[in-house]
Amino acid sequence: MRILFAIAHYFNAQGDRRYGSVSPNPQARIQALSACIASILQTFGVEQRVLSIAQRAALPANQSARHDVRIIVCTTRGHHLVERLLVPQHLIEHRPTDVEPLLLGFECQAVLRDQLGFFEYFCYLEDDLLLRDPQHFLKLLWFTRQAGTDCLLQPNRYEAASNGPCHKLYVDGDLLPRVVAPFRDLSQLPEFNGTVMGTPIRFIPARNPHSGCYFLSAEQMAHWSRQPHFLDRDTSFVGPLESAATLGILKTFKIYKPAPENASFLEVQHYGTRFMSLLGQAIPLRDPGQLSADP
Repeated sequence: MRILFAIAHYFNAQGDRRYGSVSPNPQARIQALSACIASILQTFGVEQRVLSIAQRAALPANQSARHDVRIIVCTTRGHHLVERLLVPQHLIEHRPTDVEPLLLGFECQAVLRDQLGFFEYFCYLEDDLLLRDPQHFLKLLWFTRQAGTDCLLQPNRYEAASNGPCHKLYVDGDLLPRVVAPFRDLSQLPEFNGTVMGTPIRFIPARNPHSGCYFLSAEQMAHWSRQPHFLDRDTSFVGPLESAATLGILKTFKIYKPAPENASFLEVQHYGTRFMSLLGQAIPLRDPGQLSADP
C-alpha cells in the first residue's frame, strides 16, 4: 500500500505558550518530531528485517505489512527544526509555506489533495504523534467495509508513563455537546458493533472528534476535496489549531471512535506527558459515581 503522510511542524521560541510548539528549549520538539517520523518508518516502512542466526544474515520481515510511505513535513515562515532532526534528511520531504502558524494544518490538506491518484491512504499528523500499531491501516480498512466510506474512524490519542497516578491516559475525552452540535447531530448516528479475532468491539459517535490526526482512504480524500467547504479555513471548532486538524473531516464524515472499553483498538500516542502531569492537580481523579451532571 502507498501511504502519504503530511506532518504540520512549527517551532518558535517566542509566542503563545499554550501550545507545545512554543518553548524556549527546542530539544523536546526535536525529539518529538524525530520520534514521530521514526515511528512511521519503523511501523510501516519497507526496510524491516529478521536476524537469521543459522544463515548469519538479516532477512526481509513483515512483507505482508510493509508499505511504501512518503513523509512530507510542512513548515511556515522559517520557524522549524527540520535540519536538526534525529533522522536522516533524505527520508522526508520538507515543504515550506508562508501561512499563519495556527493554519498550517490547512496547508497539509492542500498537500494531500495534490497527490490524489498516487496513494491509497492520505494521512495528517501533528508533529508530536507516534504510530505504534502495524495493523493500523488494516483496522481502518475493516471499519470502512463495515460502516461505509461516509464514516471515518478516528484513533484515541493517549499519553503513557511508568510512574504517576496512572500508566496510560486517553486525552481526548468527551466535549460539551454544544461544541460539536453546530457541525454534526450525534443523536442521529448509530453505534457500531463488530467482532475482531473473537473480541467484541464497540464504536461510538465521537463526542470529541479531535485526535490531532486523520487517515483517509483515496476515496474519502477525493470526496472531501470535492466539498465546497474544503480548504475554507474555517476556525470555528475550538480554535484555529483544532479546526485545521478536525473541522473539515467533521463537516464531511460521520466520525467514530472506539468506545472507552475498547479504546486501544485504534490509538496514537501523544509524545510526552503534558496531559498526564495535570492528573491529581488541575484534574482530579474520580470514579464515575463521583461525577456531577453536566450543566
